[in-house]
Amino acid sequence: MTKSKTRKLIAIAMLSSISFVLMLLAFPLPVLPAYLKVDFSDLPALIAAITMGPIAGIVVAFMKNVLDWLFAGSPTGVPVGHMANFATSILFITPVYLIYRKASSSKGIMYGLACGTISMAIGMSVLNYFVFLPMYTYFLNFPMETGTALFNSIIFGILPFNLIKGLLVTIVMIVLFKRMKPLLDRVTNSFGVPDIN
Repeated sequence: MTKSKTRKLIAIAMLSSISFVLMLLAFPLPVLPAYLKVDFSDLPALIAAITMGPIAGIVVAFMKNVLDWLFAGSPTGVPVGHMANFATSILFITPVYLIYRKASSSKGIMYGLACGTISMAIGMSVLNYFVFLPMYTYFLNFPMETGTALFNSIIFGILPFNLIKGLLVTIVMIVLFKRMKPLLDRVTNSFGVPDIN
């Protein structure tokens, strides 16, 4: 048991490091606000979740943001962007895990990723409207958009960004999944995660 826990901790640490590096390779989308950047750092967290359980995936998502905050800092001094990124990861990873747990197949992962994308897009639209954009406004000390302007920022910025990000991550994950499925199954069994078939 102790050996298994040690191996799991090492695996989580490695996946967190990979996730952190992928987070550094973020890039903006040309038609959307420059502060919205796509990265593929949720891929290691997804792998952690489906092989070791949802807590492992959440820990990887948490650690990548802690590492990025420590190395890159935050323009507000408060890691609002990192908190938003962490929330995004949870909203994306959780549906994928829950669905893949019941159907560990290509169709299962595709359906999970689709649901994760929708969950992330809708969830982050709501959280940005009520939580994260007001936090940015407070800590950066500039007037907040209200009414139609704020609604338009969500509908024409946040929502399409997360849909596109989810689609891009989904495409890469499906390609990886097809190549890594036997390995993922072996890793899952080695960590003693309950059978998901």
